[in-house]
Amino acid sequence: MCTLILAWQVFDGAPIAAAANRDEATDRPSRPPGLLDRDPAVVAPQDEEAGGTWIGYNDAGVFVAVTNRRADVQGERSRGLLVRDALARPSAAEAASFVRNELADREYAGFNLVIADDEEAGLLEWDGILRTTHFDPGVHVVVNEGHNGDAAKAASVRQAVSVMPEMTVEEWLDRAAEVLRDHELAVCVHGEDYGTRSSSLVTVETEGRGRYWFADGRPCETEYEVVADGDDADGQF
Repeated sequence: MCTLILAWQVFDGAPIAAAANRDEATDRPSRPPGLLDRDPAVVAPQDEEAGGTWIGYNDAGVFVAVTNRRADVQGERSRGLLVRDALARPSAAEAASFVRNELADREYAGFNLVIADDEEAGLLEWDGILRTTHFDPGVHVVVNEGHNGDAAKAASVRQAVSVMPEMTVEEWLDRAAEVLRDHELAVCVHGEDYGTRSSSLVTVETEGRGRYWFADGRPCETEYEVVADGDDADGQF
């Protein structure tokens, strides 16, 4: 996934709102979002090649998402499995602690990992050296090259998805979806063997319930569909 937008502690009742495009090889198989794990319950898509995921949330209200990071480090294990393991934790703090311990034990290729719940949010950047950034309430954008003002693309996207006064989370997600379709900002990527494969819109409410809209294709060509709702699945999501 190459563009991740997070609005953290911006909207009442929904401390986490996220919008993301996944850029990947066109022949890499994946499954759309669903109930990926049960203890805790995790809603996420699945990479069929390695078994991991790139974005998801659990019923404790923990949200985790990853983008690649260009770095001269090799990985013995899929970064998507790291996301899946982090989503098994009951809080953002415990998920971040797990990732730090995991990096001490095993090798991973470079990544930018966002972890959030209703109490804290942050970015773990790995390129052979681990750097941690704690997010303040607001909108944050992560791309392969970095986040917010550290990367020109991230800064442009962040400006485009800024929150207007009185804007609701639904209105903001509509705006974010427009940006995810954008070609001038190089957010929706078209390529012969590589490009934007899918797009996700996610909210996680204060009680840990989530909502997930998924476009199973380029968002400029594919409609978002509801794949998980807080009032469905026996009230868990």
